[in-house]
Amino acid sequence: MKSEIIKRVLSSIILIPIALFFIIKGTYFFKFFMIIFLIVAAYEWNSLSKKKIYKIPGFFFLILSIYLTILLRGNTNFELYIFLVTILICVSTDVGGYIFGNLFKGPKINKKISPNKTYAGSIGGFLLSIILVYFFLQYSFLIAEDLPKYFSKGELIWVLLISTVSQIGDFIISFFKRKSKIKNTGSIIPGHGGLLDRIDGMLFALPFSYIYIYFVTP
Repeated sequence: MKSEIIKRVLSSIILIPIALFFIIKGTYFFKFFMIIFLIVAAYEWNSLSKKKIYKIPGFFFLILSIYLTILLRGNTNFELYIFLVTILICVSTDVGGYIFGNLFKGPKINKKISPNKTYAGSIGGFLLSIILVYFFLQYSFLIAEDLPKYFSKGELIWVLLISTVSQIGDFIISFFKRKSKIKNTGSIIPGHGGLLDRIDGMLFALPFSYIYIYFVTP
């Protein structure tokens, strides 16, 4: 158990700065980064889905998800802000779920799909997302002066929606893993498993964030 946690921490220390570099740089740097993501995710999905009926729809979803993610990042400071906050919510949801789930345990949400996920973990994901986004907004001026600095009702609704979608995405990928009788989608990231294991929630949350920001909010 300790060795797995150490692997997770070391992998995160290496991968997070790399990911942030491409996200912050944007333009063709980010597009190149996302193409690599798509190739690896498609490979893992192909191994996971094999000859299942949902194999081809899954490929189309991956392409659509990556495309909308590229649109969400865009090239402006506001788009960078939206992207970073969405990623922060997804990561906070995962970390909060892990910490609260292990601390408080309690009833499982659905043992058949994801035996480790609890209601306490789900609530923890929401709480940590709200707290970290609140503090992130206090320093949004580091990206640009004209970005939101206060945690309003609009931000609260956005955080809750993205966290919910991220958790649903996690369950969906877990469902397909159960259908394929595998624990992880791959082994490319030490301590984490496959790429899809790490970005399952983001695959759904990032496209949703784009749709919500540009087509739902006034």
